Amino acid sequence: MKKYLLVGLLILALLLAACGGTTTPQTGGAATATTGTETMEPTAEATEATEVEATEEPTEEPTEEGTGSEEGAIATVCLVTDLGNVNDGTFNEFAYQGMVQAEEDFDLETTFIETQSETDYAKNIDTCVQEAYDVIVTVGFLIADATLEAATANPEIKFIGVDQFFEAPPENLVGIQYREDQGGFLAGAMACMMTESDVVGGVYGIDIPPVKKFRSGFENGCHYVNPDANVLGVYVPSFIDPAAGASTAEQFLGEDADVIFGAGGPTGTGGIRNAAEQGVYVIGVDQDEFESTFGGGDAPGADKILTSAIKRVDLGVYDQLHGLADPSSGLWAGGGLYILDAANEGITYAPFHDAEDAVPDAVKERLEEIRQLLASGDLETGVDPVSGEIDEATMPEAVPFEP
Repeated sequence: MKKYLLVGLLILALLLAACGGTTTPQTGGAATATTGTETMEPTAEATEATEVEATEEPTEEPTEEGTGSEEGAIATVCLVTDLGNVNDGTFNEFAYQGMVQAEEDFDLETTFIETQSETDYAKNIDTCVQEAYDVIVTVGFLIADATLEAATANPEIKFIGVDQFFEAPPENLVGIQYREDQGGFLAGAMACMMTESDVVGGVYGIDIPPVKKFRSGFENGCHYVNPDANVLGVYVPSFIDPAAGASTAEQFLGEDADVIFGAGGPTGTGGIRNAAEQGVYVIGVDQDEFESTFGGGDAPGADKILTSAIKRVDLGVYDQLHGLADPSSGLWAGGGLYILDAANEGITYAPFHDAEDAVPDAVKERLEEIRQLLASGDLETGVDPVSGEIDEATMPEAVPFEP
């Protein structure tokens, strides 16, 4: 697209020059991805703030106005990951997939930078700023401060903060928020309907609100269907330590846990992979981890992943890029929050895949009933949707599962 845009601009420049005028074309940065300071080729692939409802699927065809040619539309996007890589099989990869889908649908030029240290957040964002990208997508709660600072200093650039909460962001910044507590609630209900030992465990990443929402939701969802269950849980101080996740899961197995939930990026993935390989049921997070972590059924333990608590990170990124590529869509939520939950299918659960026959019909029916109750608002999770703290005022009364 960029090649044709430049040709068009050059022709326009010649026409204007003939009339005595001048014009200077603006371009984005080179389409390369960087890790810290190294360069690589990119891979193929609530509050008073404004809230906009998410669309259901990122599959809409772009309109003529949404191809970067409309005044105010975009042409280039730079994504800065949280710690880790765009092929990590969890959070970063899902955000990247949303950008790639928007690239394909709206003919955008995109790139990404993989963050290796928290101290690189601001530097990586500044790299995108200096390359004059139209939109900068930053991924993760921990990069929020650097995102807000950059957005405030560069009002001409649009910023999309994934998993980031802002009280009153500038008009060029949107914070994408998710009801992780609802996803955790579904995972907890599933775990505590499937457990035989009445002991389940959760392997979590860093103790920050999105992760806390998953944990609190998991614990409340478990006790909603099985009040007597013992729910274990540990925060691991890293999102990129699969070995620590595996050892944490091992500890839980030693305490008779027979279902393990992992919610902490590659750390959580390490936990569920270790447990599944030992024949223990597991539940994934963010993406459908049967497809990612367990290779679509090819990896050891694939038959032990019951489901995943799906958090449509891709949908949030896609929708906001859609809103910028096609301003007439009304999706852009700059100056506020864009919230995805069970009601708009931003939060759901994955298919049972190879565990289909192991999950009783009664469990499937109850899980779907709970999802529908969450979506309709008739069931609360008992979790504060911003902080992730337990909220006794909205704690649902237990309705024990009866097989």
